[in-house]
Amino acid sequence: MNPKSPLKGRGAQLNVPNKFLEFSQEIRNDFLEYCHKEGDKADNNKTRYLEVFPKTIVNKVKSPDIGMMYSMNAYQGCEHGCVYCYARNTHEYWGYSAGLDFERRILVKKEAPKLLENLIKKKHWKAHPIVMSGNTDCYQPAEQIYSITRQCLEVFLKYKHPVAIITKNALLLRDLDILKALAKDDLIGVNISITSLSEKTRRILEPRTATIKRRLETVKTLSDNGIPVNVMLAPIIPAINSHEILPLAKAAADYGALSVAHTIVRLNGAIGEIFTDWIQKTMPDRADKVLHQIQSCHGGNLNDSRFGTRMHGEGKIADNINSLMKLAKQKYFKHKKMPKLNCNLHEQFKEGQLKLF
Repeated sequence: MNPKSPLKGRGAQLNVPNKFLEFSQEIRNDFLEYCHKEGDKADNNKTRYLEVFPKTIVNKVKSPDIGMMYSMNAYQGCEHGCVYCYARNTHEYWGYSAGLDFERRILVKKEAPKLLENLIKKKHWKAHPIVMSGNTDCYQPAEQIYSITRQCLEVFLKYKHPVAIITKNALLLRDLDILKALAKDDLIGVNISITSLSEKTRRILEPRTATIKRRLETVKTLSDNGIPVNVMLAPIIPAINSHEILPLAKAAADYGALSVAHTIVRLNGAIGEIFTDWIQKTMPDRADKVLHQIQSCHGGNLNDSRFGTRMHGEGKIADNINSLMKLAKQKYFKHKKMPKLNCNLHEQFKEGQLKLF
C-alpha cells in the first residue's frame, strides 16, 4: 500500500490529530510494509454506525451568516465524504478525527423523532422552520438503514410544523409521499446541493453522493410535485468548479428549481490540512493553483471566520465568482423565488390534531 496513493471511496485521505485529545495515532511506513508482507490490510476502510443518546435534537443557530434559526441533525459524521465539508470539525467534539473518522464513524440518534416531538409539543414553543441537515446530511447512506429522517418528517406532518431539508442524495425521493403532504400546506422547502456537472469531479470531491444526473432528476421530480426547490451551488472552489457557475445555474432552472444560492469554500480548522493532503494526491498538477486561489478569497488564508465575509469571500477572484452568481440569478431566476414556509398552522395542531376550541 502506497501511503501517497488516493484512498478510493473516501474524500479525506488521512486522519488528522484531534486538537482536543492528548494523544494521536499515525500509520507508519514500516507498519504498512509489514502488513504488505503478511498479506494483511492496515486499514479495512469500513464504516461503523454508533448509537448515541443526546438529550436534545434541535439547535438554535446564532450565526448572522446563515439564514436559519433552528437546525437538527439525525446523524453526526457523514459517509458522503465531501472533502471540503465544514461539519468535519464538529466530529472532534465527539472524540474523533475530522478526517477519515468523520466518514467512517457515523453517530446515529435513534431517539431524534421522539426528542423532536417532545420539543414542538411544548406550550412555549413557537413554530419556526427547522432545517434538517444544518450540519450533516440527513439522507446519507445510514438513512437507508435507520429511516430516522422519515420518522422526523412524519412528526413534522402530524403537528403541521414547517421544515426545510438540505441534501445531495436522491434517497430523498423515497419520502415523496410525506413531502407532497407537507407541501399542500406550504410546510416544506428542499435545498439540493449540486457542485459540478462533471461526474469525474463529483466522484473525487464527493465520493459517496448521488450522481449529478440523479440529483437533477430529483430537482425535477420535486418541482413536478409542487415541492419548492432551491439548488445550492456550494461550495464554489476556485479552479475546480468556479467555471461551471452559469451552466450549473441553467441546469437548475431547466429542471425546475426556483432559486440558487452559493458559498465560496473556506477551510477552517482541521479541514485545511485534510483538503491540502487530498488535492496533492488527487489533483497534483493544479494543487498549488487551487490553494493559492482559495487563499486569495480569504485575506491570504485557507480559513476565514469573519462574519459578513467568510461565506462569499473578498478579492478579485471572489468578486468574479459573486458577479457570475448575480448574473446567473438575473438570467435564469429573475421572476422566481422560494416561498416562505407556513408557521401559522402548528399552534392548532400541538396535540397532533386540529383543536376545535
